[in-house]
Amino acid sequence: MAVATLRPPEAAGMGRGIALALLAHGLLVLALTYGLHWRSDNSAAFEAELWSAVPQVAAPREEAPPEPEPEAPRPDPRAAQQRAEQEAAEQQQRDAEIALAKEKKRKEEKAREEAARLEREKAAKEKEAKDKALKEKAEKEKAEKDKAKEEQERKKALDAKAAKEAKEAKDAEARREALRQENLRRIQGMAGGTPGSTGTAAQNSAPSAGYAGRIKGKIRPLIIYADDGGANPTAEVQVTLGPDGRILGTKVLKASADADWDRAVLRAIEKAETLPRDVDGRVPPVLILTFRPRE
Repeated sequence: MAVATLRPPEAAGMGRGIALALLAHGLLVLALTYGLHWRSDNSAAFEAELWSAVPQVAAPREEAPPEPEPEAPRPDPRAAQQRAEQEAAEQQQRDAEIALAKEKKRKEEKAREEAARLEREKAAKEKEAKDKALKEKAEKEKAEKDKAKEEQERKKALDAKAAKEAKEAKDAEARREALRQENLRRIQGMAGGTPGSTGTAAQNSAPSAGYAGRIKGKIRPLIIYADDGGANPTAEVQVTLGPDGRILGTKVLKASADADWDRAVLRAIEKAETLPRDVDGRVPPVLILTFRPRE
């Protein structure tokens, strides 16, 4: 805020009043100067000293009378009022400037405090984020190590299980093969008969006409295969049986174009475990069966 805006407007006729005041003061000075000159004495002065046996105090030298003090000018009430108003306006201006300076300083201090607070919060957030990232990294590395260890252990278990199953399957295959060979030898001995035999038993040992259909009727419901309705693969399988109808072994003699179909047929035969006897109560030692998805 400028000082001129707070200064009261000047009264009309201010210049004329100042001129009259200066004229009055000039006349007063001339009057005082004239009064001093007409009372002064310009005659020569003599000074003498008297000595005697008894010291006497010299008479005080006559001093000129003091000049009368000039009469103080009478203050102008309007000028005094204007000066007071001007001083009040200047004081108000100074107070306003001081208040503005204080407010500016307060805002600057507040801004510095706010900046410091934001900087502290930023540093705290960065530290928290860094700690969180380190923690997550450590947890991830630990999880990966645990997963790798678990995968390794699982692989070892699977390998051990596969080895065990392979050994059991090999042992079972060996047992079935031994039993099959024993049954074959027994059947061959029965087919040879006694001396003088005509071979009628050997001729009548072939399965009946509907026996293969009965065998397929038991195995086919056990086949699990997703038939897409496209090709119709054919699998030819050899089945080795015991005298009681128990399945001793299976083998694909002629694979089809679909390995899934071949495996599905073998699994179904193994699930059957036993096959029914023929109409004469006998079970042929070896059967050769043909399977198709759609027959």
